[in-house]
Amino acid sequence: MTTSTEQAAEPTTLLRFATAGSVDDGKSTLVGRLLHDSKSVLADQLEAVERASASRGQDAPDLALLTDGLRAEREQGITIDVAYRYFATPRRRFILADTPGHVQYTRNMVTGASTADLTVILVDARNGVVEQTRRHAALAALLRVPHVVLAVNKMDLVDYAEPVFAAIAEEFTAYATELGVPEVTTVPISALAGDNVVEPSAHMDWYGGPTVLEHLETVRVDGTTDQLPARLPVQYVIRPQTAEHPDYRGYAGQIAAGSFRVGQEITVLPSGRTSRISGIDLLGVPVDSAHAPQSVTLLLADDLDISRGDLIAPTQAVPAVTQDVEATVCHVADAPLTEGQRVLLKHGTRLVKAIVKEIPSRLTLDDLSLHPRPGQLVANDIARVVVRTAEPLPLDAYAQSRTTGAFLLIDPADGSTLTAGMAGDSFASARRTAEAAPAAADEDGWDF
Repeated sequence: MTTSTEQAAEPTTLLRFATAGSVDDGKSTLVGRLLHDSKSVLADQLEAVERASASRGQDAPDLALLTDGLRAEREQGITIDVAYRYFATPRRRFILADTPGHVQYTRNMVTGASTADLTVILVDARNGVVEQTRRHAALAALLRVPHVVLAVNKMDLVDYAEPVFAAIAEEFTAYATELGVPEVTTVPISALAGDNVVEPSAHMDWYGGPTVLEHLETVRVDGTTDQLPARLPVQYVIRPQTAEHPDYRGYAGQIAAGSFRVGQEITVLPSGRTSRISGIDLLGVPVDSAHAPQSVTLLLADDLDISRGDLIAPTQAVPAVTQDVEATVCHVADAPLTEGQRVLLKHGTRLVKAIVKEIPSRLTLDDLSLHPRPGQLVANDIARVVVRTAEPLPLDAYAQSRTTGAFLLIDPADGSTLTAGMAGDSFASARRTAEAAPAAADEDGWDF
């Protein structure tokens, strides 16, 4: 039987966070240290790491192996894939995304940080802020990650010198502030030795701030998704047409933001038709209300023509509907993205044809200047684009909703992801320096 004391000690809040940094900055070692020192590693996992470390001639367990699970990662000593780990302390539950540091795999940081409440960016104390550090800070700002932690690692290799830490922290904080990052916390650590990761360091009495874990446990996590206007991208129309349910017509999907209630007036987009919610089924049980991120089926008072890809929203708070999408993007494919290129745009459950009409500017990471009219984007470029869609799209600004303001550009030939997009303004808002690119000649009906 669970006692009241045990119930009080049970972690109730969830923090999603990602790690990022350059190659060899120690991300995987930091994650391994967090898991090990917080007692979140099973005995057989630790034994496997000890055996693998011993086979490589290492005296102590290599904690990076707790996350670097791919054979190629272990052989090369780098992280390639995003490694997700779930752990908990008495104060909080965590979902951790350990993302690659190599510039070739920067695209994976977009995956790991897109849903994160916090990003830990590591810097090698010997190298300071480098280009990849700036790139990761820019992505954190672009993805609207609310909290950023700068972990200055390998302090043991610079004799735990406070001036080294202070100079790096000042440079990074100034850069992140210019990007518009709302909150930066700086922590000097040694992931290998364990300084200021879970336990306070005995070598840095000049530092009076929290350890990495203490900050992760106490940072405020706002439930902003519940407070946003309600959004339900329709995934499936349920019509059993059975003797038990002859007239049942429900619209199923996962609530992306906000909450719905029975009796609420709603609008279906992009058609603009209106109705009223007559019922909500949650796991097959009728309920009076439901909220993000629950998966539900909505029943409406009127029979409307609704299909997969439509969006249901409160009539009093509908998003703008447009065919001209202006956004900031991070190009993640090896193949370039060019003006006039035909793509598919995936927004929620909707997939439409589109054309890249214009690339007004590309962000230069060194000084945050804008390079006008680059013509094309290559892997890891961050830029402004204008996309014309074949059908109207209901889009929120990404600054207001990280869920319904995001989209993907997809190669129609093979279905691969080309670009991750964030609708609306961002830190990289560009002034157009030339006339819009002319529409591409298109015999297949893609000139919108």
